[in-house]
Amino acid sequence: MEINHEETLNALYNLILNPATREWERSLLQSTKDALDEDINFEGQLSKLEADLRPLALRENLTPDVMDFYNSITGNPAANVQFDFTKHSLADLTYQDSAIFAGGCFWCMVEPFETLNGIVSVLSGYTGGHTDHPTYEQVSGRHTGHAEAVEIIFDTRIIQYKELVELYWQLTDPTDEFGQFQDRGSQYRPIIFVQNEQQRQIAEKSKQRLVESGKYKRPIVTTIEPANVFWPAENYHQQFYKKNRKRYKRIERARQRYLAYQQLQGKIRTKLNRSTKHS
Repeated sequence: MEINHEETLNALYNLILNPATREWERSLLQSTKDALDEDINFEGQLSKLEADLRPLALRENLTPDVMDFYNSITGNPAANVQFDFTKHSLADLTYQDSAIFAGGCFWCMVEPFETLNGIVSVLSGYTGGHTDHPTYEQVSGRHTGHAEAVEIIFDTRIIQYKELVELYWQLTDPTDEFGQFQDRGSQYRPIIFVQNEQQRQIAEKSKQRLVESGKYKRPIVTTIEPANVFWPAENYHQQFYKKNRKRYKRIERARQRYLAYQQLQGKIRTKLNRSTKHS
């Protein structure tokens, strides 16, 4: 893969100025940029930078924008998947609406919604907290009050909000207020963020039906809260299921196994409850 000198310098400059870049990352990037500014062995400097970043890159533990840069200089196809943030908007107020759900890691919340008919766009992001323009580092450090969430724009002629709510219950554990599955912490808490009174009524009625179904032994703790500012996550996190299919599948399989077990328990409990009522 041919790497453009000028584009690389611009990318380094932007990452150095990026407040989300960690200090040790910034130090490596600055050293590389200084060397490239002096025309010191372009390929050699990038190879050195790649080697310095590689240990954390292999563990997917670089900050998101630096990870995108690493993918680009190593020729990883994931670097070519760029989310068009400009297209994620309500373009038709007559026939489009939006929904916001938090239910654990947003990596696993995108594909189930995005592959439905009538879905216009699904954006991963942060909401429900008190910090403007939060970064992944801040949210994962639990410094912002935000939860990882997805914002869904959908065509109301094809799919309805209540259908999205019903799918949401199937994707999450509504009895776990301290996270979801292997993801622990307040940033993974389950929340339905409602945009208006109509959405609130639909969500409340759906939640009440779930409570009355007797599927769960423990209380339903998913909260229903007013939507506020939705802050988009970094490009690295958008449509993660397309960029890093193997890692996504590993996480998704573990999540699905737990959900399948939980749903089986729910079916058994529901049958037992019916039998008890009729005996």
